Amino acid sequence: MKLKASPIIIILIVAAGLFVFFFGARMFWTIQPGERAIVFKPYTIGLDKTEVYTPGFHIIAPWNKMIIYNVMEQTREEKMNVLDKNSLSISMDVSIRYNPIYDRIGYLHETFGQNYSNVLVIPEVRSAVRSVTGRYTAEEIFSTKRMEVENTIKEETAKVLKENNIDMRALLIRSITLPAQIKEAIENKLKQEQEALAYKFKLDKERSEAERKRIEAEGIAKYNQILSSSLTDKILQQKGIDATIELAKSPNTKVVVVGSGDKGLPLILGN
Repeated sequence: MKLKASPIIIILIVAAGLFVFFFGARMFWTIQPGERAIVFKPYTIGLDKTEVYTPGFHIIAPWNKMIIYNVMEQTREEKMNVLDKNSLSISMDVSIRYNPIYDRIGYLHETFGQNYSNVLVIPEVRSAVRSVTGRYTAEEIFSTKRMEVENTIKEETAKVLKENNIDMRALLIRSITLPAQIKEAIENKLKQEQEALAYKFKLDKERSEAERKRIEAEGIAKYNQILSSSLTDKILQQKGIDATIELAKSPNTKVVVVGSGDKGLPLILGN
């Protein structure tokens, strides 16, 4: 017995096939690792900022639009000319690492769109760099406070970007270029400061050594003073007797020399 397909079923199958053929590209989405997505629903709520699609396969209505964001860490390098505290021109190379906050891409898209790097990140970095460098002199930026300047720029940039759904990972000053004559003057000054510190260290070391010798000499003098005051005639006589007794115990041949005076001690000499 042969089963005949109903015309209605055939029509439905054909219609479904045609629907998938024409609209499948708008319905079936695969989100890759390192990506997140949001959906724009023009006929209902508009941009759905709360539901963020994670990596994997997803199906949406063909009349909706899926917007995919790369949320992996990104790097931008910027070269800019800024002014220091004294209005001296400085050239700086700055490197920035950042990424969108994963579950906030809907809010990021609503305000800045997918071009947020050029619309938000770079302008804020430039603004922070100009603001911070304007508080320091060229010498401080170039040498003595470079790390402080870098950290301040990062903190101020990170604060603004986080408020706008961007996570700042790092900000590094890769290089600082000063006018040749200013750079030479700063380097000469730093060299002189290092020489002055080395000379001061040498003087401090010599002072310490002189103080050590003075203390040592005072100790020796005090020791001799105590020793002299404790050596009476009787003590010296007793020590002479003890030494004579020890010499007398020796089996070697001896020469005895009798000391002068009633308290003269004998001196025993060997061969």
